[in-house]
Amino acid sequence: MTTSPLHQPECLLDLRATLGEGPVWIPGEKSLYFVDIPEARIHRFTPETGAHESWSAPDRVAFLLPVEDGTFLAGMPDGLRRFDPRTGAFSDHKFVEPEKPGNRLNDGCVDPQGRLWFGTMDDSEEQPSGSIYRVMHEGNGLNITHHDEGYTVSNGPAVSPCGKTLYVCDSPEQTIYAFDIQSDGELANERVFARLEQGYPDGIVTDNEGTVWSGVWGGSRIMRFKRDGTELSSIPMPVTNVTKVAFGGDDLKTVFVTTARKGLDAETLAKEPQAGSLFEFRTDVAGVDQQVFRLNG
Repeated sequence: MTTSPLHQPECLLDLRATLGEGPVWIPGEKSLYFVDIPEARIHRFTPETGAHESWSAPDRVAFLLPVEDGTFLAGMPDGLRRFDPRTGAFSDHKFVEPEKPGNRLNDGCVDPQGRLWFGTMDDSEEQPSGSIYRVMHEGNGLNITHHDEGYTVSNGPAVSPCGKTLYVCDSPEQTIYAFDIQSDGELANERVFARLEQGYPDGIVTDNEGTVWSGVWGGSRIMRFKRDGTELSSIPMPVTNVTKVAFGGDDLKTVFVTTARKGLDAETLAKEPQAGSLFEFRTDVAGVDQQVFRLNG
């Protein structure tokens, strides 16, 4: 175990992705999966060995979340597909919002009940045409239900460790919202959880104390919030566009951070040559085990 100072980011994989996103730690493999959305690439990195593998996807992948059978659910622009890293194959296309060709899927998470939550967004990032959905596996297929709307760029989402609160960002609005997740899976009591004054909230996760961690696009930092929305100290990052974090390692106290080069001009890139790379640092609070999508059929 490293004894390096806490919250001191170091470049782990000098990848320089266009838009690195969606890190998830798979403990059985001791590996981190993440995506580069515009390049339609899926990456797997194993810190212990330094092994780095990647796959080409048939289209952009916004998120990749584990299923209990060893596959992943991939959020593609027009819907959900299954991805099997053992073969590299994509299958089982489930379309979402076919009536909105200008939208695409964005970020997602799995809650403690094994349900997938994800959001959609306007691909041009101009219209509030995005929504929040929940996915359950029923019988031989996926049951997708609509729960909220009016998002220009939905991000997050994240669920509290107890499974009773859903956090969702609307990034251009610089706002993180919170909802109560009721026993039947419906959402209630929408409220503003936090607003940012500088930068835009991107991917969010929670640790095992319920603290909310948010990557900040255009903000060169990771912000943290108590369960009541009170801001804690931020963690500075050496690059401008910080997209999302994931807790990993044997004790879930290693924080992996994806970043992006997208939108940065030549002058900024010259100052931040490792923008888009994968970073890591140690922290003093453990994360939550990565939840897996539950198959009921």
